[in-house]
Amino acid sequence: MKIIIVGGVAGGMSAATRLRRLDETAEIIVFERGHYVSFANCGLPYFVGGVIRNRGDLLLQTPQSLNARFALDVRVDTEVVQIDRAAQTVTVRSMLTGDESVEHYDRLVLAAGASARAGAAGGAAIPTHTLRTVDDVDHITAVLAETSAASAVVIGGGFIGLEAVENLVHRGVRVTLVQRGSQIFTPLDPEMAAPVLDRVRERGVDVRLNTTVTGQWGQTVSLSDGTTVPADLVIDASGVRPDVNLAEQAGLRIGESGGVWVDGTQATSDPLIFAVGDGVEKTDAVDGSGTLVTMAGLANRHGRSVADSIAGTPEQAAPALGTGILGIFGLTVALVGWNEKRLVAAGRGHRIAHTHPANHAGYFPGAEGMSIKLLIDAESDAILGAQIVGGSGVDKRIDVLAVAMAAGLGASALTRLELAYAPQYASAKDPINQLGYVASNLAQGTSVNLQWHELDAARTAGAVLIDVRSAGEFAAGSIPGALNVSLDELRDRLGDLPRVPLIVHCQVGQRGHTAARILAQNGFDVQNLDGGYRTWLAGTSSLVVSPIAERVLV
Repeated sequence: MKIIIVGGVAGGMSAATRLRRLDETAEIIVFERGHYVSFANCGLPYFVGGVIRNRGDLLLQTPQSLNARFALDVRVDTEVVQIDRAAQTVTVRSMLTGDESVEHYDRLVLAAGASARAGAAGGAAIPTHTLRTVDDVDHITAVLAETSAASAVVIGGGFIGLEAVENLVHRGVRVTLVQRGSQIFTPLDPEMAAPVLDRVRERGVDVRLNTTVTGQWGQTVSLSDGTTVPADLVIDASGVRPDVNLAEQAGLRIGESGGVWVDGTQATSDPLIFAVGDGVEKTDAVDGSGTLVTMAGLANRHGRSVADSIAGTPEQAAPALGTGILGIFGLTVALVGWNEKRLVAAGRGHRIAHTHPANHAGYFPGAEGMSIKLLIDAESDAILGAQIVGGSGVDKRIDVLAVAMAAGLGASALTRLELAYAPQYASAKDPINQLGYVASNLAQGTSVNLQWHELDAARTAGAVLIDVRSAGEFAAGSIPGALNVSLDELRDRLGDLPRVPLIVHCQVGQRGHTAARILAQNGFDVQNLDGGYRTWLAGTSSLVVSPIAERVLV
């Protein structure tokens, strides 16, 4: 069998090496239009920042090493330009000479990935570079090496953009981050993104929200807010689009998401052609719809799956959760599943739980806080998504939640997970267990929560806000118009409270829950402000928003 693979990075090379392990007799050819294969593209920003010092460490394999170990015919600087499905051939062109040739295939694997989204600079024709290839990194490091006091503009505050920002700052570069929308890192909800924005600005980054790049003259970039900023370098990290050019030319089915449609075995609408990677549509784990998830883990996993399918042992691919993680200036930001914005837009009923636990026992030195947001199906108690921002321990908790979602555990079932505990690693009630307790209380009606962005409407309708923190905490910062009645005095002051709907809050929500239980059992109509003062403060700090964002938050 002759198998041709188009694309030699994550998905394509995983498919090639797995195929060789399964079939020693197959002829396997990999065409890669770039000069490098099997490179660590997720490590590229960290080479720019000097965290990874040896460029060679990014080059995991070469055509020569892949031929020696796996007997693969890897041809770099070679682009597949056409597929003839009837003849089962591909036309390939040398990127160096322009010469073309035709190769026959028995099975074809498309792993072309994704390319930078056009029009990132608001339509301005300016010289920008992405941060997706080794060539990109070589150019960026060459520019920085020539400039003693370099400045840069980064377009886009997503995964790659924030990694670029952090590593440029680490190199001593003055950075302006330009974000088209009202929020950086849009996979997060606004109150969860607020501490990320604060941390980026604390490190001296000039963040411009609701702004685009409109032009460039020499080392100066003009912005849509009417200002200009210096820029020896402009990095376009505004997003990617699936590379489906070959698939479209061949008449293969394209999914509603814009990626190449595949079935559960990674086969396209042509059973002899398979597809994997960032250019392929995945099945969303929450609602079963087609979606785009550009994560290296999925690309590698699906590359392995396509090899199994070609070798005759297919398995159905698991739906995609969209689990991701980012490190930015000492913060860890992690997410899985859907966010609140997406649930609201889809009209899906949901409950929300915000918590602010420490990563391990508070009495043990070095405890770090984190903020967690859990999104729960209002009817089934299924976990729909989660977001975590904090220090140590965030990675462990997001992975537990991802496993819980994949296993179909309900949110209340998190109370029953038996997780490893020692004071330096966790609390006896792990943050995951605590989420489960909150979710269980919501499901049983033991607690009724109000979200930070619902507070103003509730107060306008006549509700009174009661701050149950101590007088000292209240004096240090409070929600305007709140009445301060500390939790320890609450039972003695029930007669002082108006018989109207009440909203209670504390710093993070736990004392507020206790206060709400006291009040409810004394005949009061009461809700607990979810996540307490800390969540409200983060959410309201993000409210310099566009009209579109305002409609989402209502």
